[in-house]
Amino acid sequence: MVREHYVPQDSRVAREVDALAALGCHVDVICLRDDDQPGIERRPGVTVWRLPLRHSRGRRALRYLTEYGAFFVMAGGLVTLLHLRHRYRLIQVNSLPDALVFAAAVPRLLGAPVLLDLQECMPEFFATKFGVDMAHRAVRAIARVEQASIRFANRVITPTAQMREAFIARGAPQAKITVVMDGADQEVFHPIDVPRTETDDRSFTLVSHGTVEAHYGLDTVIEAVALLRDEIPQLRFEVYGDGSDLARLRRLAAELRVTDRVWFSGGFVPIDQLVAAIARADVGVVAMKRDPFRDVTLAGKMFDFIAMGKPVVSSRTRSVEQTFDASAVELFESGDAGDLARALRTLHAEPARRARMAERAAELADGYQWSRQRQIYGGVVSHLLDGAALGRSARRRIGTRRGRLNAGTEFEPPPPR
Repeated sequence: MVREHYVPQDSRVAREVDALAALGCHVDVICLRDDDQPGIERRPGVTVWRLPLRHSRGRRALRYLTEYGAFFVMAGGLVTLLHLRHRYRLIQVNSLPDALVFAAAVPRLLGAPVLLDLQECMPEFFATKFGVDMAHRAVRAIARVEQASIRFANRVITPTAQMREAFIARGAPQAKITVVMDGADQEVFHPIDVPRTETDDRSFTLVSHGTVEAHYGLDTVIEAVALLRDEIPQLRFEVYGDGSDLARLRRLAAELRVTDRVWFSGGFVPIDQLVAAIARADVGVVAMKRDPFRDVTLAGKMFDFIAMGKPVVSSRTRSVEQTFDASAVELFESGDAGDLARALRTLHAEPARRARMAERAAELADGYQWSRQRQIYGGVVSHLLDGAALGRSARRRIGTRRGRLNAGTEFEPPPPR
C-alpha cells in the first residue's frame, strides 16, 4: 500500500490495513515519515516503510509538485525493489495525487493487479486550493491525469457516491469504481458512559475533532459562539486536533472575547481521551466551507458523532444533503455564523429534538459505518486477489485449453502479501 501521508495518522489507511490483515494478508505500507517515527516499523502482519520526507504547511503549487514528485520517485523505487523480492499479489495506491498510481508501473507490468483508492477528487481539490475555476487549463490537465490513472488501475474505490459520479462524468467506466465510505469504526466510536461533573451537567458543549484547517470552518463556529455568548451562558466549544489554522483561531477567539468559551487541545489526543470528550458533549459540529471540492466529500467526524449517539449540526453541502436529511442533521448555510447560531439555539432549546435527530441519523448511517464498508472493501480486494491467483495458475499451465483453468486445485498460492 502506497500513500503520500503519515501512518497511522491516516485513519482510512489504518482501517484498510487492518481489514487486509483480517483477510490473512501481509501488508507493506510505504508512506511519509513524521517526527519521532521510525523509518521501518514492524508488527504482526504489517511492515511500515517510512520515507524521509515531510509535508510543509502553507504549500504553494510549485511546492506541492516538488513534494509529490520526490515521493513518487522514492516510493516507485521502493515498491519496485520490494516487489522483486516478494512478488506482491496486489498493489494498492491511495491518492493524492492520482498520478501516484504509476509508481506501481513495474509491478503492474510484471502481473500484479493495482487497486487505486481515490480519496479525493483532485481537479476539484486543485481548483479550490488555488482559487481557479474548473475550466482552468491546469484543472483540465489534472482531470486528464485522473482519467489516465483510473484507466491504469485494475479497480478503483472512492469514499462517496458524489466522487464516483464526478469520475464517471469525466469519462471513467462505471463498473470499475466502487464506493467504500469512511464510516465510523464502531469498535472505537460507540455510546459510552463517562463521569460528568456538575459543570458538565449545566453546560451545552459543542465538539469538533481532526485536522484544524481554514476550510473546516471552525471560525464560523467561534463567531456563532460569540453571537450566543449572552443568550446561552453555558455554551462551550471544544476543539480536538492540530493544523495550520490553529493560531488564527486562537486569535479570533481572543478578539471576540470568547476564550472562556472556546477550548483547544493544542494537538491530537489519544483516542480514548477523544472518545470520552465526544461522549460528554451535547452536539457534534461539522462546519466545512462549501465549495466544489467539499460538495463531493463527507467529513468522517460526522459518522463518529452519529456512532456515539450525538446529534450533528452541519453546513449544507451537496454530499451531506444527498446522504442525510433535515430529520437527521441540523443544517446551516456554510460560512454563515448567524444561521449556525440559529441552528444551535434550536438544538439547545429542544433536547427531545436532539435525541430524535441522533436516532434518525443512526438509522440512515447504519450501512455507511465501517463494519459494513470493510466488507465491501474486502470484496473488492478478494476479487483482485482471486484474479491474481487465476493469472498465476494460467501461466503455470501453458498448453492447457482456455476455459478450463482452476486456480483452486491446480495452483496453491503462497501466503498473500
